[in-house]
Amino acid sequence: PGIYDMKGGAYIAIEAMRALRSAGQSPRLPVTFMYVPDEEVGSPSSRADIEAEARAHRYVLVTEPARDGGKIVSGRFAFQRFWVTIHGRPSHAGGRNREGRSAIRVMARIIERIEQMSDFERGMSFSVGTIEGGTFVNVMPILCRAQVLTVAPTAEIYEEVGRRMMALAGEEDGCRIEVERGPFRPLWSPHAATMGLLEQAQALAAEIGFTLAHGQYGGGSDGNFTGALGVATLDGLGVDGAGGHTFEEHLLVSSLVPRCRLMAGLLSTLA
Repeated sequence: PGIYDMKGGAYIAIEAMRALRSAGQSPRLPVTFMYVPDEEVGSPSSRADIEAEARAHRYVLVTEPARDGGKIVSGRFAFQRFWVTIHGRPSHAGGRNREGRSAIRVMARIIERIEQMSDFERGMSFSVGTIEGGTFVNVMPILCRAQVLTVAPTAEIYEEVGRRMMALAGEEDGCRIEVERGPFRPLWSPHAATMGLLEQAQALAAEIGFTLAHGQYGGGSDGNFTGALGVATLDGLGVDGAGGHTFEEHLLVSSLVPRCRLMAGLLSTLA
């Protein structure tokens, strides 16, 4: 687990610099390596440092894994997490069931509503990833909490997602429903600075012997932060493979050398 997303990319970044030094070469610009330990949970402790470093540099190269077929990322959708909390009414689940109000039962209905709001044709998705609640089987559950991940490809849809989620708050079946916003990653739309950097990367890839396709995708990264600032950012420069976040996760060994050569080429030529 993690070899594709994104230990392989971290390896490529270091090996590219090592290869340059072994060849007696150096980058033309100052280079800062950032290894972010809290990226998977939204980079809450690292975001300020990431954005500060991005503002101090001309380019940002992100070694998140490649997309299908080795594509790199020139833009990413917006991501927003939400907490949904249900407050019920206590009672003995066996002897006085009717007197209580189950937070878990109401949450089960809310989860169905949340996930049914997904509209994949529009690129808008809602996913409940974690749920916790209850204390013991003979106690009416008075608290249930779920974490929701939402994805939006445009600013307009991002606002719509927020309105839909916040509209869930209120009262239902004697339970109180709370909705609060969690960590988010801003929309990164392809812009001129990134497109100029992309052209240089594509030229280097052609010299190495492969075609470098690109696109704007879901799947958040710290590139959301830097790209949204307007800094020239290329993402998905890591290894090719598949199965991220699953037990089938793997990288393609055949991608290691060409992707490392591409990274070394970018480090040595960008100015």
